[in-house]
Amino acid sequence: MKFSEMVYERPDIEEAKKQAEKIITAFTDAETFEDAETAFLQWDRFTGHIDTMMSLAYTRNTIDTTDEFYEKEVEYIDEQSPLFAEMEQHFTKLLNESSFRPQLEEKYGKLMFINGEMFLQSFSPEIIPETQETNKLETAYQKLIASAQIEFDGEKRTISQMRPYKESADDEIRRAAWLAEGGFYQEHGKELDDIYDKMVGLRTEMAKKLGFENFVKLGYLQMTRNCYTPDDIDKFRKAVIRYIVPIADRLYREQAKRTGMSYPLTFADSAIRFRDGNPKPQGSADDILETGKELYHSLSPETAEFIDVMFENELMDVLSKKGKAGGGYCTNFSDYKVPFIFSNFNGTADDVEVITHEAGHAFAFYMARNIVPSANQSPTLEACEIHSMTMEFFGWRKSDEFFGIDSKKFRYSHLFSAVTFIPYGTMVDHFQHIVYENPEMSPEQRHDVWRELLSVYMPWMKLDGSPFYGEGRGWQRQIHIYENPFYYIDYCLAQTAALEFWVIMQKSHEQAWEQYMRLVRKAGTQTFTELIETAGLKSPFDENALREVAESAEKWLDENQI
Repeated sequence: MKFSEMVYERPDIEEAKKQAEKIITAFTDAETFEDAETAFLQWDRFTGHIDTMMSLAYTRNTIDTTDEFYEKEVEYIDEQSPLFAEMEQHFTKLLNESSFRPQLEEKYGKLMFINGEMFLQSFSPEIIPETQETNKLETAYQKLIASAQIEFDGEKRTISQMRPYKESADDEIRRAAWLAEGGFYQEHGKELDDIYDKMVGLRTEMAKKLGFENFVKLGYLQMTRNCYTPDDIDKFRKAVIRYIVPIADRLYREQAKRTGMSYPLTFADSAIRFRDGNPKPQGSADDILETGKELYHSLSPETAEFIDVMFENELMDVLSKKGKAGGGYCTNFSDYKVPFIFSNFNGTADDVEVITHEAGHAFAFYMARNIVPSANQSPTLEACEIHSMTMEFFGWRKSDEFFGIDSKKFRYSHLFSAVTFIPYGTMVDHFQHIVYENPEMSPEQRHDVWRELLSVYMPWMKLDGSPFYGEGRGWQRQIHIYENPFYYIDYCLAQTAALEFWVIMQKSHEQAWEQYMRLVRKAGTQTFTELIETAGLKSPFDENALREVAESAEKWLDENQI
């Protein structure tokens, strides 16, 4: 079914309560495993339908944030979703305490019960008011960013539409673009500070109501960190500083020489990899999509089937336009067993990385769409990001078609960015740990923390005194800090694994694909560290993994300088 034909119905809370009670009664009254299993599967379909309706409303709202109908639906869902979570908690508790748990574990695996226990620790009806207020603030942040109309080059432009100017080879245009975008954030600086300050307070209050010292433990539970701890992340951070930061610093010093810029670099000057400009995809948006289709037809029968479904059912919205929310994501609609890709094409290499990155997520969901229960369809998010970041590297096989004469520049720039992203992503996570461990900090103190961390993780950057970046406000551009606390380190862990796949690709594309499919086919039936082992990779928490991928990437970049 085409996306436009999918029917949205507001998930009525009172009707949902009646359905939930009926299923719960059937489960608690079950005298046989077969009866209990039937109720369990009914619950899975029931919650899948509610999730589908919520995802449809959210997706259509982000496609057009000015649509009043879906704006009101998202407001309603923001208000009601914690009540649905309360119902989910009730059933999860019954499930985990059921006398039929051993048989359910034998048939469907233990992991959903482990994750269920974490969910039980992370939610209580007590925190519904704070959750509702946080949802509203997340929507307010998203609407604020989507509302950007930045006067530049004779037109009003969204943040996504500013991206080509921010990568212009013309120094005057590029620097002006960064200043103009920074001006938007600076203009709304107090509002951005207020939104985040309220979020930190609400999340801290939730944590205390649940018996935690601060939000860090609760945040880890909400992210379903079922196989590693903050101590593991701390060790990863130290390895990033030891092995990645020095290599990234050297790469940026070389970039400064290559582009004729002074080192350390301003944010605007760090954005240009080559003096004659960054790699740009050739052709139109339609050309990029068509080449993407060819890529997936060339990889495997499974990817060919997947991409045909995506195109035939119009399960992508990729063009940037006024009123559209920023960024990109992949979601899914359980009722229809299909994923959906949202993004903002802007004429840069990001457009190609969307058709690989987000489609990597979508392909993984498509492969898992028939797994029962739905809890086993998706792993935790750091494993999901391996699906997407590794698919970016598989996309290299069509880089000549995507980029034409810029294909070598693209491959160099992509690998360069993969390595140098890790310090930034780790810094984002470190920043959040400090903020939530010290929730009483003022907005100015948070800006100070960001500036201090920049000197540790990104020593190649200088604060150029601009009203926005110079004051340490750059973190306000990172949507995950507002909407998805502690998510960002997932990208860093996944990037490490994706670089391991890249190393394998250099020796054998077929071997890399076989290991990748091993990972994808397991879907959400294993923990992150178990999936890493299944895929035949080293754990990112083994510092040798970081060291080895960094050295391999550095060697390749040295040998393939443009």
